[in-house]
Amino acid sequence: MTDLRDKGDNTRLAHLGHDPRDFHGFVNPPVVHASTVLFPDAATMANRAQRYTYGTRGTPTTDALADAIDGLEGSEGTIIVPSGLAAVTIPLLAFLSAGDHLLLVDTVYHPTRHFADTMLRRLGVSVDYYPPDIGAGIAALMKPNTRVVFTESPGSNTFEMQDIPAIAAAAHERSAIVMMDNTWATPLYFRPLDHGVDISIHAATKYPAGHSDILLGTVSANERCWKPLHDAHITLGCCAAPDDVYQVLRGLRTMGVRLERHQQSALALASWLETQPGVKEVLHPALESFPGHALWKRDFSGASGIFSIVLDGGGREEAHAFLDALQIFGLGYSWGGYESLAVHVNLEDRAVTPGDRGGPIIRLQIGLEDVADLKADIEGALAAVRAV
Repeated sequence: MTDLRDKGDNTRLAHLGHDPRDFHGFVNPPVVHASTVLFPDAATMANRAQRYTYGTRGTPTTDALADAIDGLEGSEGTIIVPSGLAAVTIPLLAFLSAGDHLLLVDTVYHPTRHFADTMLRRLGVSVDYYPPDIGAGIAALMKPNTRVVFTESPGSNTFEMQDIPAIAAAAHERSAIVMMDNTWATPLYFRPLDHGVDISIHAATKYPAGHSDILLGTVSANERCWKPLHDAHITLGCCAAPDDVYQVLRGLRTMGVRLERHQQSALALASWLETQPGVKEVLHPALESFPGHALWKRDFSGASGIFSIVLDGGGREEAHAFLDALQIFGLGYSWGGYESLAVHVNLEDRAVTPGDRGGPIIRLQIGLEDVADLKADIEGALAAVRAV
């Protein structure tokens, strides 16, 4: 296959992960449904001396997606797992043991927090939360047993930016491993391993799949962390279904052009919302008004289609009035699909970051609809809030 490393994003997305010449010239790779794999003889079976040995250990289908993600991430290896949450939990289980200490950003995805506060604590891991703007100051929170520093930038729901290179440098000085949930940006707009991160995590459910019908996660590691990650994946037996893997690989082919549309529409609406009565604040890193904008501009090459707004006062009643007035935006969790979604954000779980923003927070996933129609839908929702 042609070397794609110096090619543009959309060219790489169109061709990474499968060489048609490897399978009779067919453009897409085969979908291999497999559990049992046969061996030609007893010696080969005893030594496992062939590429594929059992379905949980990989197939041509999972290899195609993993190879494509490695090409995007610049990683040594990638595991494919059944959900975005599994992509969080498996590396944490791979690198944490009883007696270890985990530092977790306070603006992290809530299911990640729940896993840390329940299962990890039960397994003997101590967990502390740190503010997203800590930067190199994270060194002061690290202990002799700090094994993992977990980052997510921008943060879930409120989109605070982190100084990932500074955090990574401080963590590595104390021999800790740095993980990052990079689902918001995808490897097209931010490559964590290029900024000092050891393990990059993605909910491929979102932009790679792109159609709100697949659950999948990917975890990519640098050379230092690849073998322990892969070993944990095999040990846990947490493998993804072949049809889901194939659908995400197919979704990758159009992810670049879809992300461009998500980005353009979201930024247009975010800029417009800054001027609207009833909107106290717009939480979007690509806006110059956003506190973390300088970090976003320094490290990221683009923005995706999800951001939040803070309504100007009120509470649950106003938030529900906004949501119930929407006609095009659906009320649903997740994001990254073709349709626009809205959800009322709850920040009661925050430990060290302020949760009160002076009004209810509404998270908006901007889909592929026409901006004029989405704008009119939001105008109707804001009018409904004023009528409360």
